[in-house]
Amino acid sequence: MRLYSRNYCHLCHDMLAALEALRGEPGVPHFGIDVVDVDADPALEAKYNELVPVLVDGEGRELCHYFLDAAKVREYLGALG
Repeated sequence: MRLYSRNYCHLCHDMLAALEALRGEPGVPHFGIDVVDVDADPALEAKYNELVPVLVDGEGRELCHYFLDAAKVREYLGALG
């Protein structure tokens, strides 16, 4: 999964912490998190600007933004199976 984020964004830090906690839960399949700073790329900054943090799946489909939707992420991971 990829997390579009900003270094100075507290919601971004919160979502990353929530993802780390989810990754440590029993029964949750292992998953990687690729954190991408939207401010490092003008195209990403234009696309995600005020939506960050944005979590997308491996195909680039949005799973959630602002706050972690743990149920949706669990569902996504379960479908990978």
